[in-house]
Amino acid sequence: MSTSAAPTELAVHRSGARRMGFFTDTTTCIGCKACEVACKQWNDLPADGSRFEKGGSYDHTGELSASTWRHVRFVELAEAPAEVDVGAAVARMDEWIFMSDVCKHCTNAGCLDACPTGALIRTEFETVVLQPDVCNGCGYCIPACPFGVVDRDRIDGRAAKCTLCYDRLQDGLEPACAKACPTDSIQFGPYEELVDTAERRVATLRRRGVDGAYLYGAGDEPEHELAGGLGAFFLLTQPPERYGLAAEADSPIQENVVPATLAAMGAGLVAAVATALAFVTARRSKS
Repeated sequence: MSTSAAPTELAVHRSGARRMGFFTDTTTCIGCKACEVACKQWNDLPADGSRFEKGGSYDHTGELSASTWRHVRFVELAEAPAEVDVGAAVARMDEWIFMSDVCKHCTNAGCLDACPTGALIRTEFETVVLQPDVCNGCGYCIPACPFGVVDRDRIDGRAAKCTLCYDRLQDGLEPACAKACPTDSIQFGPYEELVDTAERRVATLRRRGVDGAYLYGAGDEPEHELAGGLGAFFLLTQPPERYGLAAEADSPIQENVVPATLAAMGAGLVAAVATALAFVTARRSKS
């Protein structure tokens, strides 16, 4: 099934351009964080510190943010022992799962719908890009994202998120994170081809006895699609909540467009009437 954004939503047009995306296979992720480093280096993003805190493991970034556009999540399936034993920890590596999280580049992108300035656009590759020079820092896009991806920069207040390396795509290069991934956990390419590759990978894993393998964000029936289908989707073996992902997601603007519009119009009319009454009352009091 083809999942595509409305043609009228494209802000950039290029002959022959196809929808591009990410397929992230969590079963081959080793938690090395090479993708995080490559993303920060290419996009000139600041480091998030390197303090070792209780329960923090090697995950210094912690979550997706304005300065972290790729985040490798460490998930321990079993309860951690009270005392740390390095040998035992190495032996228990199969009790950990890792996932490199990123902006989903949704087909129904709530952030794009909510942006009042046009800072968020959909490119010719159907990816969602945030233009910092157009962003006014209003923050409307932040609660509109059902995945908690978009964040404000702590210094200048403008929003920021993954661009799927739009600058590299324009020159025919793959995104920095996919280029750096040593296990091909992050795969990049034409969207339809990626979905086909991912579905075959799921079938292979199930033949090998990994019955819990499934795709998150791709290949779903319309009534079960997440945000209309995700441009960056994942192969998971645990419930999505274990990876910090939403079980259900859609654009709140597209989902409630009529009620939201009516509510806004009603609020505007109320404000206009109140202003007019205040003006009339002030005129009468003076006379």
